[in-house]
Amino acid sequence: MKIRILFYLIGLFFLGLGATLTIKANLGAGAWDALNVGLSHAFGLTVGSWVIIIGIIMMFLNAIIVNGKPNFLALVTILLIGFSVDFWLTVVMKNVVFEQFFHQVISLLSGIVLISIGVAMYLQTKFPANPIDQFMLALNKRFRLNFMVAKTIGEISALILALIMQGPIGIGTILITFLIGPIIQWMNTPIAKGYESLIKR
Repeated sequence: MKIRILFYLIGLFFLGLGATLTIKANLGAGAWDALNVGLSHAFGLTVGSWVIIIGIIMMFLNAIIVNGKPNFLALVTILLIGFSVDFWLTVVMKNVVFEQFFHQVISLLSGIVLISIGVAMYLQTKFPANPIDQFMLALNKRFRLNFMVAKTIGEISALILALIMQGPIGIGTILITFLIGPIIQWMNTPIAKGYESLIKR
């Protein structure tokens, strides 16, 4: 159980840090993060608060997709991610600015990798998934799409909404939209093997 909880918390820790790095790179955030930033600028509240609000909306949408009931335990995951994002954005990296293009690229790529590792890690634990990732799982379950395709569909949907809300869209957004699914798919196998070996000890 300790390993399970550790994987869960570290995964969410990486996810929050990764999202913050992609936002701070200022080259275009991931579609969902761009949507949350756009909503924050348009209506107030912190980015993390919008992570929580959008997560709750997605929780009900996922239930509709799989013809089931909302997984209210996912609220724990939603809150932890929202608080994590706000912690990194408004406390740890509040005054961090990447002015050189090289540093922006490093921040963006590091963020993409950390998000992918974080998602792959915490999904191993079978704790309630972040509704954004649950959307990927719901599409996988309902339409038997692999993670890569399902995640990309979710990213493109969020991209359209982010454009409407005038979120920070750029080359980074495009890279994240089309790379995040394949990288999660690629990371999932070795992380799953590592998790299983630790659990069996």
